[in-house]
Amino acid sequence: MPKISAQFSKSLITWYLRNKRDLPWRSIDNPYFIWLSEIILQQTRVAQGTPYYYAFTEAFPTILDLASADEETVLKLWQGLGYYSRARNLHTAAKYVVEELDGVFPSTYSEIYKLKGVGDYTASAIASICFNESTAVVDGNVYRVLSRYFGIDTAINSTLGIKEFKILAQKLIDPRDPATYNQAIMEFGARHCVPQNPDCTACVFNDGCAAFRKNEVGALPVKLKKTKVRNRYFNFLVPLTEDKKTILQQRKGKGIWQNLYEFPLVETAQEVDETALLSEENFRSTIKDWDIDSVSLYNEVAITHKLSHQHLHTRFWIVILKSELDQMQTIHEVKEKAVPVLIGNFIDTFPPFNTV
Repeated sequence: MPKISAQFSKSLITWYLRNKRDLPWRSIDNPYFIWLSEIILQQTRVAQGTPYYYAFTEAFPTILDLASADEETVLKLWQGLGYYSRARNLHTAAKYVVEELDGVFPSTYSEIYKLKGVGDYTASAIASICFNESTAVVDGNVYRVLSRYFGIDTAINSTLGIKEFKILAQKLIDPRDPATYNQAIMEFGARHCVPQNPDCTACVFNDGCAAFRKNEVGALPVKLKKTKVRNRYFNFLVPLTEDKKTILQQRKGKGIWQNLYEFPLVETAQEVDETALLSEENFRSTIKDWDIDSVSLYNEVAITHKLSHQHLHTRFWIVILKSELDQMQTIHEVKEKAVPVLIGNFIDTFPPFNTV
């Protein structure tokens, strides 16, 4: 374990008080709002997440409002942020607080940790910021700062690394002001000790930073190789009648985009042309009741939508129908549905949907 000095915490907090950003959730200690901000900012940059924070606090000013909303409304408001399980977990946890805890947000790390979708980092952030509990946050920013300053090459995504960095972070936290310390180290990692080309010569820690001294800043933190990326080939069928009606279906089951809406989907083993698509059994079963006039490819070049462990190579096929099907929707109805950003972008740019 590296040698711990109280000067680290003092220097960090001094830097933070001089350089912190004016963010909307920093002026409050309402655990509901802090929780919202932390969930939104998971895997999301502050600039992108801030408008969503405002939208959620306006639509759902209390946890009761969030719990009372239907899931589709929550997902629609979340649209564009990705990782939709965060929104579903947020909604589930809100209902749990209202129904099981009489609407009172839990006030300790151990109780906050029990909420759906809340891990060690989020529970630590809320417990320290709102309830002054001395429990250290460890996220990507913290891993980066600690690994570089102390010269730790243990992989941050290994079982050993997760334990080692948590113990170290806990030893460093200022028990007199855990809220400020936690926000300081996160801010320092986000704004100064950045992943690529940090300005080490102007860093308050350059005289004690092991990585700077050994010229290893670019090599730390160490991370085990990611899971191999899976390539998938999506063919969305966009049925279209003369009066511009179409079909969106709710995606069921586990996996990506659970409970969001999409056009009828034919997934293939590789990119296919029209002849190959028409011969797909999944295609034939999907369109068996459709009175088709024509099928045409909308985008010759597939749109590659990158998720954490898979790349979706996507093409849209326009299927002109001679007659209307059951449960077809108007464009206005379609635009009210919660959809993945990939589908949303198509809806926003497909000319027939913007001329009705």
